[in-house]
Amino acid sequence: MSRPQEPHRPFFHFANPFRKNSHKGSQFNPKLRSLLNDFETALSKKLQKLVPNDKGDILSLSWMKLAMESLSDIHCDIKNLITELDLPVTEWDEKWMDVYLDISVKLLDISIAFTSELTRLNQGHLLLQYGLHKLESDSPELFSRASSSLNSWKQHIGSKNPRVETCRPILDNLVESLNLPKVKNSSKGKVLMRAMYGAKVATTYICSVFAAALSGSSKNLLDLTVPNTLPWAQVFSDVQNTVNVEIRNIFSCGKFTVVRELDAVDACVKELSTLLQDGVGTSERESFKNSVSDLRKTEEKLSQGLDNLLKVIDSFFKVVLMGRDALLCNLRKAGGAVPDSVIGKNV
Repeated sequence: MSRPQEPHRPFFHFANPFRKNSHKGSQFNPKLRSLLNDFETALSKKLQKLVPNDKGDILSLSWMKLAMESLSDIHCDIKNLITELDLPVTEWDEKWMDVYLDISVKLLDISIAFTSELTRLNQGHLLLQYGLHKLESDSPELFSRASSSLNSWKQHIGSKNPRVETCRPILDNLVESLNLPKVKNSSKGKVLMRAMYGAKVATTYICSVFAAALSGSSKNLLDLTVPNTLPWAQVFSDVQNTVNVEIRNIFSCGKFTVVRELDAVDACVKELSTLLQDGVGTSERESFKNSVSDLRKTEEKLSQGLDNLLKVIDSFFKVVLMGRDALLCNLRKAGGAVPDSVIGKNV
């Protein structure tokens, strides 16, 4: 599943969209400054959580679940900020709508790709269950069927998913969207665009981590740079450096997969396959039973981890979809026209 290590992609640099307004938010009144500070402080805290005490947790399913939960929270914060800004949709510049709606449809697409791959991986559960059932029967006559089931699992997990291949173009589009439209004569609009910039950076980066892990290709892992005038910039840079170094170290090992729990199951399957191929004699009985027990434990952890991650990705999908639908609904109620760029893209 993991592919050979590709050269690092270059850092993506962007013009500072806040160059003229980067003096600690001084252009905002106290209420707007407070709303922006609260959002950016919360963003920093959510990003900081992505650096675990043990770097070995990075790319575990529990860590990926935490990352996706953080994204859902960030997008909920954007939704709440829009409400607190008291910025009616009729006062939105069409370019702001384009940014929000175009990004949302890309996130729905990439969420579907992630869900497709995780579901495919979870389908291997039945093959492992069948193999374990035969192995735990302690009947050598059934071991050949178990071995065949384990081999089928390896082939299933190692096969490619066309949906995952769509992640790269989506990531490229998300990167391009980081160049925000200029906001004139609207302090509320400037607060919204600056907050959306932070949400987009976090979203684009975390999605790139998922794309790299699920595609088995480090070329999908992004290196982003952000204006150092933003209060969360240093935290983001530290998180990105820590996580990317660890992920690239994992890829450099050339393992079958970079997802921790999947790799653990693969190691158990390899060990059992070797034992079955060599033959399980009396002297290997104890080692064989231990290996079967280890596979049972790691398989259960993998299955539970995949189920939990699928649930939080589904929640993220719903958060994005609800935000998108709410904006379009409010726009129609207000008698406004849906932007041309969105027509035909409604989900």
